[in-house]
Amino acid sequence: GVGSILTQLASKLTGLRVIATASRPETAEWVRDLGAHDVIDHSRLLTEGLREIGVENVRYVASLTHTDKHYQQIVEVLAPQGRLAVIDDPETLDAMPLKRKAISLHWELMFTRSLFQTPDMARQNEILENVRRLIDDGTLRTTKGEHYGAINAENLRRAHALIESNRARGKIVLEGF
Repeated sequence: GVGSILTQLASKLTGLRVIATASRPETAEWVRDLGAHDVIDHSRLLTEGLREIGVENVRYVASLTHTDKHYQQIVEVLAPQGRLAVIDDPETLDAMPLKRKAISLHWELMFTRSLFQTPDMARQNEILENVRRLIDDGTLRTTKGEHYGAINAENLRRAHALIESNRARGKIVLEGF
């Protein structure tokens, strides 16, 4: 869901050209519908995908999953003085490859403020409230893909079957905990 929301925020609230990644036609369509200007296939080399859309380097990369798998490629496609934002938990992350290009690394965790009770802890509420307003006014749409009703064994099986089929788009909702 982070990528779906980030795609919308970047495409609707900035002047950036948003390039998303997806490996299936239905997920490529999903991110285009959310506002991605271009979509490249993350199961191929990022440099090839970018070259096909006429892009040599990018200034910003948000790596949301499998950073360790794509890290070398990300460093390669980032422009000098580019910025890399990471949210996942790679086993290791060597920052040294970033030095040559003076790439900034930003590692984000949604709960850092509350975890450490930072002085700006209330800012998290403000951020979430802004997202709620953007959803309410139609600027952003939720990431709900399917709603399977009450949480029960049958609906859990249906949800897992969809996830395991690799055809899911968005989040699957079950209710009634």
